[in-house]
Amino acid sequence: MPKIFWKNSVLRDIKNIDTKMQNSIRKIVENEIASNPNKGKPLKGFFNKCYSYRIGNYRIIYTAVHDGILILRVGHRKDVYRE
Repeated sequence: MPKIFWKNSVLRDIKNIDTKMQNSIRKIVENEIASNPNKGKPLKGFFNKCYSYRIGNYRIIYTAVHDGILILRVGHRKDVYRE
């Protein structure tokens, strides 16, 4: 199972999300994304070579790195894709 890395900005952003959704996000990252990093939707443009995983109105933006998976952003769908 690959190691999961979280950007510091993601950890700060998650604190603004309600507790139930925080738990869902962590479970999805640890179980779904860690077991199959290519499961999400491949992105284009600014987030080229990244993937997006949908959880209701929230999105997890991540990419594969040489020794694991890096979670780049977590947020509401209206804000998460902004540069």
